[in-house]
Amino acid sequence: MADDGRGLGTIRSHSADIDHTLLREAFGCFATGVAIITTLGAHGSPVGLTVNSFSSVSLDPPLILWSLSVHAPSLDAFRQHEGFAVNIMSEEAKDVVQQFARPSNDKFANVSWQRGNHGVPVLEEIVAVFECRTESRILKGDHEIYVGIVERFSRNKQHPLLFHHGRYKKLGADL
Repeated sequence: MADDGRGLGTIRSHSADIDHTLLREAFGCFATGVAIITTLGAHGSPVGLTVNSFSSVSLDPPLILWSLSVHAPSLDAFRQHEGFAVNIMSEEAKDVVQQFARPSNDKFANVSWQRGNHGVPVLEEIVAVFECRTESRILKGDHEIYVGIVERFSRNKQHPLLFHHGRYKKLGADL
């Protein structure tokens, strides 16, 4: 990897040449919302994790996508259950988001939720939720990309929690 003098890395050849720390920092320049993706695991137990890899794909049909590390402990649950929910988290939900971002035997401890479509957990501290059926899974690199068809959704007027440069942020003023 070469430095162009502005602190920006440029790729000369293959991905083996990329400094993953610098790449992660560059990815962090793109501000995202924060979501907790939920499903059901073995014996109907709730499963969830924090992601910022959510994106809308299509309005007709209504499709979304998100990605999951192939090393994630919850991978089997998402592969085996037909449905999942994308819970877009509110500014007030930073503690819940952090709870779901860390390894834990019970990420749902002290978290308010109810069963949604396909029985998957729908959290309460949300700005929006998309209840989906898995349409397809695509293995790319060290992640599996999930494409879901939206079967049910809701939203409210709260502000979303944001993630930028490795930190949680609140929504600023409109420009």
